[in-house]
Amino acid sequence: MTDTCIRDCHALVPDASGTLTLARHQDILVRGNRIAELRPTGSPVEPGVTVLEGKRMLAMPGLINTHAHVPMVLFRGLAEDVSIERWFNEFIWPLESNLTAEDVYWGAQLGLIEMIEGGVTTVADHYFFMDRVAQAVEEAGTRAHLGWAIFGSRGYKELAETAAFAERWKGGAGGRITTCMAPHAPYTCDDGFLRACSGHANRLGIGIHIHAAEEMNQTLASVQKRGLTPIQVLEDTGVLGVPTLIAHGCGLLPQDLELLARRRDHVGIAHSPKTYLKLAMGLAPIRALRKAGVAVGLATDGAVSNNTLDLFESLRLTALTQKHEALDPEVMPIPEALDIATRGSAAALGMGDRLGTLAPGYQADIILVDTRSAHWQPPHNLMGGLVYNARASDVHTVMVDGRVIMSERRLLTIDKERVFAEVANTMERLSQRVPESRIQRYQP
Repeated sequence: MTDTCIRDCHALVPDASGTLTLARHQDILVRGNRIAELRPTGSPVEPGVTVLEGKRMLAMPGLINTHAHVPMVLFRGLAEDVSIERWFNEFIWPLESNLTAEDVYWGAQLGLIEMIEGGVTTVADHYFFMDRVAQAVEEAGTRAHLGWAIFGSRGYKELAETAAFAERWKGGAGGRITTCMAPHAPYTCDDGFLRACSGHANRLGIGIHIHAAEEMNQTLASVQKRGLTPIQVLEDTGVLGVPTLIAHGCGLLPQDLELLARRRDHVGIAHSPKTYLKLAMGLAPIRALRKAGVAVGLATDGAVSNNTLDLFESLRLTALTQKHEALDPEVMPIPEALDIATRGSAAALGMGDRLGTLAPGYQADIILVDTRSAHWQPPHNLMGGLVYNARASDVHTVMVDGRVIMSERRLLTIDKERVFAEVANTMERLSQRVPESRIQRYQP
């Protein structure tokens, strides 16, 4: 690892009041795996420092995907135009019965390629055969928060095995991997199982990543069956007593917001707007959550409900849907949308003290966005461009932990053609859909 200077870029940084703004013509000095200094361009670069030219580039913190099922890219396009019930019961859970550990490894590699090329440096992944995902992350040089997904129907023995994974890989890949417990959801895990998950999390000093209140029908079904909302179930079973990342929350009720506000120092929400629009799930009340001090981060969810792992798309949809819901174009202004994409996403993972900000002392996860293409011209408003113009293909350079892993759109850590070939070899087998072999049944 060498010291690096990103020279003469425009940098997305917080101003004195904490509002995100653009500092023009900056040098960003990286020492080891940390940002050491941001300074106006013009000072001579110290001997031995590697220079990355940033002219006409916009530097921002590496994007953080707060909820994904990365190897699910293997099933991209196989569950279109269906209800959430059919999506689970007739498509994805039958399809996932085909998976092997080797499939998951190559699917993870494919998803990591897509995310690196789109500027995603950290992902919170919730899937199966997670030792293989961890191996893929270690080789790719990215950062990840990994949990082995588990259903209550799998039993306590498999729960213990997923906890063993979390212990085995905690702090792995030189600290780039963090782990968590990953029970699927309150509707697939009974209260005793959730309490056992909380116990493992407390024992290991880790958190929990779980789907909850994904849409309003789930919440209403939970109230009818248990007398509690899914969020209240999480509180009652100790889940909210540890750092918790909740995927979706489109079915939150006012009492849930009050409860989450009380836990706001260690609970975050992952927001995946394209999935919500595609599956007609409604939207999470992210403005109310943020007003209550609850961290909200951007996410893609899996590629079978989103089709891409493009966080710029999630960013744009987040801003647009909030304006649409409020019938107010002044809602979700550009700095706030970018705050969700950077500091909010880091905070949702409990990493706001080290990721999501370009400032001295933060880990050097930095991307350079190329603003030279036609869709950026004329460059009147570069911050607005990040929200409303940017494409994943605009990402020029990606640095994680002080190491460049993509340079001028050339991947430096993954053999892209090999991954494409390996995935192509599995297409026919993995696309077989036998509903009676599904790994779980959806019944909120």
